[in-house]
Amino acid sequence: MISTADFKIGVILDLEGGLVQIVDFQHVKPGKGGAFVRTKFKNVLTGRVIEKTFRSGEKFEEAVVEIQPWQYLYHDDGAPQYRPGAAGDLYHFMHRETYEQLAVGENIVGEKSEWLKENMDVTLSFYRAKPISMEVPFFVELKIVQCDPGVQGDRATGGTKPATLETGAVVQVPLYIQEGTTIRVDTRTSQYIERVG
Repeated sequence: MISTADFKIGVILDLEGGLVQIVDFQHVKPGKGGAFVRTKFKNVLTGRVIEKTFRSGEKFEEAVVEIQPWQYLYHDDGAPQYRPGAAGDLYHFMHRETYEQLAVGENIVGEKSEWLKENMDVTLSFYRAKPISMEVPFFVELKIVQCDPGVQGDRATGGTKPATLETGAVVQVPLYIQEGTTIRVDTRTSQYIERVG
């Protein structure tokens, strides 16, 4: 159990049958009446943000979330011949230590799918032995498969152009960067960091 006094940003609670992560909180002690805590949560599964107010000292069940290292293998479109009854896209992973394989849906991978490259190391979070989320590394190195050609003298202008990466993600790169170049990208902000090859 966890009390409102133990609240920290990032803590995951099992609240009203759903997993929520504390995004922000504020302890309030009014002149009259009891103290309370204004809290902003993000639903771990849906991403929906909710706000709730609790009496100071109220207790909750802290969710024990296990984070494990996995390797991304491949993606399929849920074709019926592969997995009968499968709905939607499936992303396949292998545990880095046990070599166990696991397929998860779009609801777990979400928008991070644009950074997934075969054999990439990722982390999967589990609650009660069920996958609830996936995280990719903060920085990834990906090859540009399509962008406009650079023009002589573009190095000094500081402008950018869109570039499509091998995973399908589109990022803004400096004008002098060419198609076929490998670049490092920050997956949290979708920003170009540097050229690596």
